Amino acid sequence: MTDPRQVANCYPPVTTVHLAPERLPLRLQALGWCRPLYLRGVAPSEGPSIAIVGARAATAIAMERAHALARHLGARGIHVVSGGALGIDGAAHRGALAAGGTTTVVLGTGVDVAYPVRHAGLFRDVLAAGGGLVSLLVDGTVPRPGAFPQRNRVIAALADAVIVIEADVRSGSLSTAAAARKLGRVVAAWPGSRGCDRLLATGAGIVEDVADAERALHGTPRFPAPRTLDPIAVQVSDAIAGGAVGVDEIVRRTGLTLRAVLRALPTLERGML
Repeated sequence: MTDPRQVANCYPPVTTVHLAPERLPLRLQALGWCRPLYLRGVAPSEGPSIAIVGARAATAIAMERAHALARHLGARGIHVVSGGALGIDGAAHRGALAAGGTTTVVLGTGVDVAYPVRHAGLFRDVLAAGGGLVSLLVDGTVPRPGAFPQRNRVIAALADAVIVIEADVRSGSLSTAAAARKLGRVVAAWPGSRGCDRLLATGAGIVEDVADAERALHGTPRFPAPRTLDPIAVQVSDAIAGGAVGVDEIVRRTGLTLRAVLRALPTLERGML
């Protein structure tokens, strides 16, 4: 396997910049963000910005949707943020570039480390087009699992809204959505995958076209039509919306029995709200 650090010299000759708290993008300063960031290229836009995220092992149609949304938004001067991963993230970055727009890649490695290695060329294109690579981690930091949930919080913080295109219930993009909710950002999802249907079931806006994406960006998302829910399912839904992760935590927050929670979850996963 190629060491991602070996690909660092493929980048244009740019220097990593250390952004202390007082030099952070205004969106982060407004949150009282105190952790520094490391940057290669141009800092994230202070103008309208949207995060488009989703599964690594994405379907072809979901990747087409991510690319089309990002291209539409990029053509209108809207900055696109994502995590640089295979699948939906890569499609979103490429869509923004195809429109002549700018995009920020938020990495779970040092900004001098190309991960995934297959996206080294994409990261070069992002820098060449006036975008940037951002990370919480110092140069030379290689991939490690615990870094990616932190990366997801940065993605959410740098955007006005987060759109999840496709996700399973264990997808890391759901942690980006959870972080967005905690930070007061708009969360929206494209229906049809289990993770996205769960987001819709717990209050996310719905995105089925570019107009819906623009509504989410402007803080007025469209919501799916309400449906009648069993009271137990409502309690479980509210617990998930409040940040409960895992069956044990839902049981603790709701006071329901384990059996009741397990019966309710499949209903929510099918998007029955």
